[in-house]
Amino acid sequence: MRMSKYDRLLYILNLLRARRNLNARKLAEECGVTERSIYRDIVALSEANVPIYYDNGYKLASGNFLPPLNFDFDEYHSLKLALDSSPLSRTAKYQAALRRVKAKVEAGLSDSVKKKERFTPETMSIEIATSAEQKRGEKFYGIIEEAITSWRCLELEYDSIQSGASKRIIEPYFIIFRGRAFYFVAFCRLRQDFRTFRIDRVAHLRILDEKFNKRDDINPKTYFEGSWQLFSGEPVEVAVRFRGVAARVVLSGRHHPGESIERVGQDEVMYKVVTRGLEEIQRWLLGFGADAEVLSPPQLRENLAQVGKYLSATYVDERQ
Repeated sequence: MRMSKYDRLLYILNLLRARRNLNARKLAEECGVTERSIYRDIVALSEANVPIYYDNGYKLASGNFLPPLNFDFDEYHSLKLALDSSPLSRTAKYQAALRRVKAKVEAGLSDSVKKKERFTPETMSIEIATSAEQKRGEKFYGIIEEAITSWRCLELEYDSIQSGASKRIIEPYFIIFRGRAFYFVAFCRLRQDFRTFRIDRVAHLRILDEKFNKRDDINPKTYFEGSWQLFSGEPVEVAVRFRGVAARVVLSGRHHPGESIERVGQDEVMYKVVTRGLEEIQRWLLGFGADAEVLSPPQLRENLAQVGKYLSATYVDERQ
């Protein structure tokens, strides 16, 4: 998304405060404009009495043109890590905004923090995996956000994995990153219930003039309570006996807010959890193979038995 001239001028000021030896070409690359536009921006800044000059790159004559932020090194490092690792950094809608945020933060750092940052090697990197096809959903973020903030309905063409392509009217409530992709939650008039839509599976989206009455009890903090990840359904209690490596994996971390884990042997644990729906926890359990034995509910045992029959019939040992 192209910045307005006002935003670009502020961005240039922050870049000049934070970095050295930035010529017109480098500034143009950062701002996504031509060098000619940068020259015009430099003139505009000078005419506004901004103390700017060129010496092996553009510089500000006064280091106190804007007040410094009171970040210490650990605070700045934590903020930079959070911005760099955010899934938003992979979406075109927010990439430019995040770059401007980082430039403003860097511009306001004290000299001591800048110096420490310059000579401190990167010690940590966080990669939050995403499986979404971002380019397919890029054009819809702004439309969904506008509909949410104005409480307006959306006409949606959606390609569901379970039910295929359909057209429907929805009432959107919020966007959330969950399960390695961006989703939005909305009341679906076709299904007469709330549904979770993955943004990159939207084929077409149109905001309508029609408004809806927004419910106060639907929010991202509580909507997914009890779900294993995304799916909803009736709450069901699951009990699993894990052995060997699987038991050690289960003991090594937390997998659901409501889980309970009890050691029942030297290399064996009993795992219990109440979750909404069985599909997602079933996928998780299949990854442990023979090291996980489902004790309840019967439906989950039957589901896994059917998967086992299919695998046995499909992967026949041809040497026998």
